[in-house]
Amino acid sequence: MKTLSIDIETYSDIPLQKTGVYRYSGSPNFEILLFGYSIDSGPVQVVDLTCGEHIPKEVLAALEDDSVIKWAFNAAFERVCLSRYLGYPTGEYLDPESWHCSMVWAATMGLPLSLEGVGAVLGLEKQKLTEGKELIKYFCQPCLPTKANGQRTRNRPFHAPDKWELFKRYNARDVEAEMGIQQKLSKFPVPPQVWEEYDIDQEINDRGIRIDMELVEQAIDMDARSRQELTDAMKHMTALENPNSVQQMKQWLSDNGVETDSLGKKVVAELLKTAPPELAEVLTLRQQLAKSSIRKYQAMEKTVCSDSRARGMFMFYGANRTGRFSGRNIQLQNLPQNHLPDLAEARALVRSGDFDAVKLLYEDVPDTLSQLIRTAFIPRDGAQFLVADFSAIEARVIAWFAGETWRQEVFAKGGDIYCASASQMFKVPVEKHGVNGHLRQKGKIAELALGYGGSVGALKAMGALEMGLTEEELPQLVDAWRQANPNIVKFWWAVDKAVMEAVRYKHTTTDYSLTFSCRSGMLFITLPSGRKLAYVKPKVGTNKFGGECITYEGIGSTKKWERLDSYGPKFVENIVQATARDILCYAMRTLRHCSIVMHIHDELVIEADPHMSLDAVCEQMGRTPPWAKGLLLRADGYATPFYKKD
Repeated sequence: MKTLSIDIETYSDIPLQKTGVYRYSGSPNFEILLFGYSIDSGPVQVVDLTCGEHIPKEVLAALEDDSVIKWAFNAAFERVCLSRYLGYPTGEYLDPESWHCSMVWAATMGLPLSLEGVGAVLGLEKQKLTEGKELIKYFCQPCLPTKANGQRTRNRPFHAPDKWELFKRYNARDVEAEMGIQQKLSKFPVPPQVWEEYDIDQEINDRGIRIDMELVEQAIDMDARSRQELTDAMKHMTALENPNSVQQMKQWLSDNGVETDSLGKKVVAELLKTAPPELAEVLTLRQQLAKSSIRKYQAMEKTVCSDSRARGMFMFYGANRTGRFSGRNIQLQNLPQNHLPDLAEARALVRSGDFDAVKLLYEDVPDTLSQLIRTAFIPRDGAQFLVADFSAIEARVIAWFAGETWRQEVFAKGGDIYCASASQMFKVPVEKHGVNGHLRQKGKIAELALGYGGSVGALKAMGALEMGLTEEELPQLVDAWRQANPNIVKFWWAVDKAVMEAVRYKHTTTDYSLTFSCRSGMLFITLPSGRKLAYVKPKVGTNKFGGECITYEGIGSTKKWERLDSYGPKFVENIVQATARDILCYAMRTLRHCSIVMHIHDELVIEADPHMSLDAVCEQMGRTPPWAKGLLLRADGYATPFYKKD
C-alpha cells in the first residue's frame, strides 16, 4: 500500500463550526459513523462502524505508517478525528507528515476551498452529492426531541434506513470526488516545500496555545455586569425602552436636535465633538456598549480543549490568491490592540473578578476588557512567550523587487521608512520627533496606501482625512510618492505587460526574478521561492473604465465564485504579499523546533523556556532565504509572561 484516500462521517454533540475539530472530537459523545476509503486509487469501500463493521487491520496499520500517504479533502479533520478514534489523548495526534490534503492542492491552484466548489470548477465526472447537507444534519448532529420522534435527541440508522443507505453512498462519493481532484491536478503537483510548510502548520495547530480560563470567565461575567449597568444608565437618561436599538436612539437624538443617518463608530466620534454635555454622555455610553470585546472571550471558551489549550486557529493557504494563512475560531488576525500602561495590573484585577476596582480605575470597562484579550493567551507553566516580528516586511520586499535603491539604503542603515519616504517626497530632512516631524504622518499614510497603485481613494480609505490631511492635499501626495518611487511604478507596469503577454500570446517571460506563463487554462506567476501563484481561466477583458485588463475566475468580495479583473499593481500586491508569506514560512522552518504557538501577520510567538535567547530567535528570523539574495530583513522582539502588543 502506497496511498490511502479517506473520507469519514462523524457525530458529536458539540457544534463543529463554532468550536473547531479539536474540541468537536474531544467530546465524550464523539464517534465515527462511516469510514470511506480507497487503497492505491482502487475501488472505494465504506465501513459502517455504526452498524458493527470494523476497519480492516491493514488500513488501521496504514493510518500510523509514515510510509503510506493518506489523502483527504481538508485532511486535518480526518487526521484529528482518527487520532481520537485510535485512542490518542488530548494534545497527541497522528503525525501530519504522511498526510496530504487535496483542499490545499486545490488552493495552490486558485480553486475554491470546498469539495463541491472544486468539483464544479474542474468538471469532475463524480461530484459531491447535493443531498449531503441534509443527511449530515440528520445523522451527525443532535436533534430536537419532539412528540413525533418519541422525544429522542439523536437519529440512528434504523430511524431512516433509506436515508442511511444514501448517506453511505454520499460517503463513498466524497472519496471518489477527492481522488478525481488528485487526477485532474496531477499535472501540477504541490512542491515538496509546500507540503513541508503544511506539516509545520499542522504541528502548530496540534500544539495549540494555552488559554487563561480564569481570566476569560471573569471577563465574560464582568462584561455582562458592565453591559447591564450601561443599559440601565442609558434607559434612565433617555427613557427609551431599548437604548441599544439604532432606530430608537436615532429618533431620540433627532428629538434632542441631533440628526444622523448612522451610529457607526466613526460617526459617533464625530458627533461627540459638537454634542452638548447631556447628549455626549449618552453617546459615550453607547460607544462603550458597542465594544464587541466579549465575542473573542466567548470564542476562547468554545474552542478550548480539556487541557486548557485552544487548537486549530490557522488555516493553511486560507488566502488562495497568495497562499497566506487565514484565521479560524478565535480569529487571531484582528485582535484589539492594547495601550494600557499598567496592563499587568489591569489584568490581575479582572482575573480576580474585582469589578468595582476596574470600573473605578479604568472607567470604561468594555474598553479595558477589549485591551486585555491578547493577555488571555499564556505560556505553559515555567515558560514565557518570545514574540518576534518582521520590520516593514512588505516595504522591504517591494523595494527589493523593484530595485528602489534609496529605500534599501534606509533599511541597511536601520532608518525609519516613514520619515525617509516623507523626506524623499518633500525634499527636506524629516526626523520622527525632530525637524519636520509633522511630515512623517504624511509619509506613513502614503506608504500604507500607495504601494500597490492606490490613489486618492486609497488614502481616504486609510483614514487620511481623519488624520488631518485636506482633500486638496491628496492628489499632490499621490504624485509626490510616485515621483519619489519611480522604480516601483515601473515595476507595476512591467508586471502588467508580462501578465498581458502571457495571457494573450501564451509567452513565457522572466523579469524581476519572476516568471509569467500560461498553460492548461491557468496563468502562473512563479515567485523567487519557486512557489507559483495561480489564476484560473485567465483572459483579456475590459475593466469598468473601458480599458483592457486581465480577468480570471476566483472568490470575489461576495464570497462567490465569479470572474474578477486585475492589473499590474494588483498583481504586484499579490506577489509582494505572497513573497512576505514565503519569508515567514522560511523563518518558521528555521525555528520549527522552538515550539511556535502562534503567528499573526508577520509575527511569530514562541512558547519558550526562560533560558532561550530572544536575540538568537530574532537573528534566525531575520535570515534572508537563499532565493532572495540582497533582500534586507530585520526582526525585533520581546519576552512576555502573557501575549500582548509591545
